[in-house]
Amino acid sequence: MNLKPKFFEKKEPSSYRIYYEEQNAPFYIGNQLVKFLPEHLTQPLVIACIGTDRSTGDALGPITGTLLQERKPSHFHVYGTLENPIHAVNLEEQLEMIYQQHENPFIIGIDACLGKLKSVGDVTINFGALKPGAGVNKQLPPVGDIHLTGIVNVSGFMEFFVLQNTRLHLVMKMAQTIANGIMEADQLLDAKNTQR
Repeated sequence: MNLKPKFFEKKEPSSYRIYYEEQNAPFYIGNQLVKFLPEHLTQPLVIACIGTDRSTGDALGPITGTLLQERKPSHFHVYGTLENPIHAVNLEEQLEMIYQQHENPFIIGIDACLGKLKSVGDVTINFGALKPGAGVNKQLPPVGDIHLTGIVNVSGFMEFFVLQNTRLHLVMKMAQTIANGIMEADQLLDAKNTQR
């Protein structure tokens, strides 16, 4: 497990990661998230938090969505909460509903994923669509123009069982870091709009 926090590092041009306990993690997540958005944003910003509360590891998305919904960011429309999760069964229907409610939305997908032991606790931001269910061999539609993932446990063996047995404490803490990061991005967007 990660014993010391990792600073935000540039992994490749389209990917950033930070350990969730790094002191300034929310600031870095917010700052990088804004950099990943189009320069002249005219589209509505939608956050699609993927996952289910029936599996602790897979609850990262809905917990993040719930925390955001409670804080009401002014620049982001939030979908996928503990009350109304977006999961494998309703994903297509929920995406359809998002596209009906928002014209040409810019979607930010958020989901839990599995990775190497040394990466557990990392939050990543990447260009391109999220591929929900890939870790447990499910074929689901891709989500988002960019995506954030939280590496909640180790991959490689009995992934479904591993997600079911992930510590809720870690998932909660990572969700708080991600939600705080998005609220930082919200404030940065406010500041940008004020300067115009």
